[in-house]
Amino acid sequence: MNTIATAIILLSVTGLICAVLITVASKLMFVKVDPRMEKIQNALPGANCGACGFSSCESYAAALLKDEAATNLCPPGGDNVYERLNAILGVGAGDGLSKKIAIVQCIGDAVTMEDKLDYVGINTCFAAAKYYGGHRACTFGCIGFGDCVHVCPSSAICVESKLARIDPRKCSGCEVCLKVCPTGVISVEAEPVSVVVMCKNTEKGASLKDKCKKGCIGCQKCVKVCPTGAMAIKESLAVIDYTKCSGCGDCIEVCIKKCIV
Repeated sequence: MNTIATAIILLSVTGLICAVLITVASKLMFVKVDPRMEKIQNALPGANCGACGFSSCESYAAALLKDEAATNLCPPGGDNVYERLNAILGVGAGDGLSKKIAIVQCIGDAVTMEDKLDYVGINTCFAAAKYYGGHRACTFGCIGFGDCVHVCPSSAICVESKLARIDPRKCSGCEVCLKVCPTGVISVEAEPVSVVVMCKNTEKGASLKDKCKKGCIGCQKCVKVCPTGAMAIKESLAVIDYTKCSGCGDCIEVCIKKCIV
């Protein structure tokens, strides 16, 4: 009986000592959490896309609390998140969220551009690009396996007829799709964008004709009719300076290959 009593007493004393130590440790090691942290995290979309320049929404929230980031860096969240962050942090309205949109600058669907070989392998653009630049005839264009589709936090991208397409109504301009596109055929431009050259092939016109029915051949007709000097030919490819473009559409009318839309 004495042995049992001794064991109970020792166990009770040990438990009491542990409880005291845990209580002291919790007081000494307590880290105060800003109550706004949870509010900010709830306001952010939770996409963890990295468009803000931080690795996650939590990292962005921490930077906001430290005044190390602006409140207009979340494209997926849009103006709604921007306004909520300003309210939580007590920040006045600034420049607002810059409007951007992603564009797949390729017109080479299954009808316009044929495959140069039969590809048998992992169905990702990244994997296919490693094999002679992909199975499509033009190595500058969309490979069409949809790596961009899988990473888009806004579900704005789909693949139709071997060609990725972006719904401008859903696109937030977060630029995540740019990071996974192995051919660099996706670009992000500030809205509004009224005219786009749907080609990124810089090969000479003669070489391109056999690869894509609508690829830019650098004929310069668009350059000659542009009233604002926004069109130029760089490396056999028509490019647009959006700081000069008025959206008149003259270049669309004269484009031989109909690759300006």
